[in-house]
Amino acid sequence: MYKSKEDRDIVISKGGGDGDGDGDVASSSGKTKILHPPIESHWHLPPQDKHRPSSSMSNLGLKTMIKFRDSFKKLGGSSSSISSNKSLKTVLGGVRDPKDENVVVCFRELLFLEGQLPPQHNDYHTLLRFLRMRDFDFTKAKDAFLSYLKWREDYMVDAIPKEFKFEEYEAVKKCYPHGYHGVDRYGRPLYIERIGMVDLNKLLQVTTLERFVKYHVSEQEKTLNWRYPACSIAAKRHVASTTSILDVHGVGLANFSKPARYLFMEIQKIDSNYYPETLNRLFIVNAGSGFKMLWKAVKAFLDTRTLAKIQVLGYNYQSNLLDVVDQSNLPTFLGGGCTCSDYGGCLLSDKGPWNNPDITEMLQAITADDNGVNNYEENGHLDSDEGLLRNIKIKALEAEFREANKKIQALEAALEEAKIVLKELGQQVEELRSTPWEG
Repeated sequence: MYKSKEDRDIVISKGGGDGDGDGDVASSSGKTKILHPPIESHWHLPPQDKHRPSSSMSNLGLKTMIKFRDSFKKLGGSSSSISSNKSLKTVLGGVRDPKDENVVVCFRELLFLEGQLPPQHNDYHTLLRFLRMRDFDFTKAKDAFLSYLKWREDYMVDAIPKEFKFEEYEAVKKCYPHGYHGVDRYGRPLYIERIGMVDLNKLLQVTTLERFVKYHVSEQEKTLNWRYPACSIAAKRHVASTTSILDVHGVGLANFSKPARYLFMEIQKIDSNYYPETLNRLFIVNAGSGFKMLWKAVKAFLDTRTLAKIQVLGYNYQSNLLDVVDQSNLPTFLGGGCTCSDYGGCLLSDKGPWNNPDITEMLQAITADDNGVNNYEENGHLDSDEGLLRNIKIKALEAEFREANKKIQALEAALEEAKIVLKELGQQVEELRSTPWEG
């Protein structure tokens, strides 16, 4: 965790390496870039215990969660009330860094004045992600954000959670083992894939690449809108990114077929362009010589910031994983102690705070009353728009005041100069009067 402002921005310059160990962070242009720390560090979080905490679901404690839930009820009456929803959203949003907030406000005003900020996307955290994505360059961040809005409209992302049904889910899991499984020690969702066990031929028999990509988008939306808030409640601090593990045992160049390349490129493009700053760290484990040859080709498609978050490890990786993930949240095939036998395997369980009944009750309080929540959202956005207009008017008046003040100062300076000139003229007149006239 980065404590001071000086530690928050890590400069990464062009370098060599084959991606093993800490990963290659060289950019294709060779320019120095900024690697921002985990996005959670952009909120002031409660101090943590000095000892390394366990992130096991069993340690959440039913009594603790009920007490936490009841605290929201006390703030706003019943857990389904709009007041309670506001309180819950305030807690989930975290306390904002003043410097970040100032930048986001300016960026929001820029988009608003140009008529490019739809109310449903006037979200502080989303805007911050795109600003970080482009190193707080307003022009580049605006272009990325507008591209994101167009993609959501063209791809009809908002309709996916309601209309898209992935009936082949279980069949896909058998030939493409992947899934969310618990959290890391910070409280972030833990995502795992067993790439070496993917059977692409069988995958294409049970689904299409296009449907799999749409399924991936639906999971990203669920993570943003459900998993992160649930993890935030469980960890009692803002969670906004994912820790991932890719098991590449047996993977080599032969696995990078044309369909595999298409799937990789589509998912990588979507994640990088439309869900920026959601990856905390990626551990690639069981990397043999075949994968390392493939990695040299694959990493060319990844940006510098993403590469800096990737650690490629061989077969002795357990200690690295245990540093960031509690053993109870690691499946046995990764050196942990979990089997999820009741669910047919860890990658079928979707184990995590997002399935804890007490936590889901709190989250459902936000969406239980659709009309009430919609009214709250609309009023919130209206208030936000009115606030933007008010801020813009204030800034315009302040600018006019500064301009008028400058003019006054200029007039005062001109007046002082005129006084000096008049004084000099007066002295000259007195001298002429005192000088005898010689006719």
